[in-house]
Amino acid sequence: MTLAQIARRAGVHVSTVSRSLAANSTGVGSSTVARVRAIAAEMGYFRDPAATTLRTGRSGVLGILMPRLTDYVLARIFEGADEAAHGVGYTTVVASTNDDPGLRIERLDNLLARRVEGLIIGDARLDGDELVKSLDRRGVPYVLVNRRLRGHLSVTTDDVLGGQLAGEHMLELGHTAMGVVAGPDYASTCVERTHGFVGRALSAGIPFPDSCVQTSGADVEGGHEAANALLTRHPELTAIFAINDFAAIGAMGAAREHGRTPGRDIAIIGYNDIPLARFLPVPLSSVSSPMAEMGHRGALALNELIAGRPAEPELLTPRLCPRDSTVAVR
Repeated sequence: MTLAQIARRAGVHVSTVSRSLAANSTGVGSSTVARVRAIAAEMGYFRDPAATTLRTGRSGVLGILMPRLTDYVLARIFEGADEAAHGVGYTTVVASTNDDPGLRIERLDNLLARRVEGLIIGDARLDGDELVKSLDRRGVPYVLVNRRLRGHLSVTTDDVLGGQLAGEHMLELGHTAMGVVAGPDYASTCVERTHGFVGRALSAGIPFPDSCVQTSGADVEGGHEAANALLTRHPELTAIFAINDFAAIGAMGAAREHGRTPGRDIAIIGYNDIPLARFLPVPLSSVSSPMAEMGHRGALALNELIAGRPAEPELLTPRLCPRDSTVAVR
């Protein structure tokens, strides 16, 4: 099926058919666009993306790199980005990197081989990000989401503020012996949330020794292992802040193994406010981050860059969601 056949059936010029079937359909009346598209669908016409790329030099595709898509938070960020990308005429291709430096470069090369027009990066690293440097050298437009790097365009939550909100909540409940399940130290999310929490405690005159901060994996197992280490070193702790909700769930399990009851004699708070948090046997206090909005705004910012227009970094505002897992000191 060709554009010429559709044009003959619709009684219009081939160029009118081409514009009507384009994503933005500029320069053609809405009634003509609707009629041409209906005829094309009836005749079984499908656009050939490869041919379009060869003709225009544009693929209409954005690449998205995420550490993993089994993580609810990262999946929601991707969904927000995908929805916004489609809204401005792009399709998306997503690749999972498992936060592995070598795999990140491999996945990047695969996406660039598919002629993506820009990239949304959800797995930026603080420990010398070769992937971002590679994109800068190649002149490929990109936007960071979830994690950020100084000097690079990003759309993220204000994670320092989020950590401060968690710290303020614990201080209001009277806690002075607190620990942090800090996550990996190459992720800005973890570093900044920890910085905000510890900084708020220090500003209130509460000592916070380094031994009360434990790096960890960002999953349930990592939270369990880190909280176990904290409570073994410091059995006097009455409160734990975990850098995400999954790590907080692991910390709740470790607390029980140490004879403690979350929400009764130890306070535990997470971050992101995943739906599961409110339905746990002891509903989990958390700091809510606008996950889908982060991806949505990141995709729109990337669209601006590709169009040659400036885009500004954004810090989205987190919100405290207190529940039964945080209890006042008795």
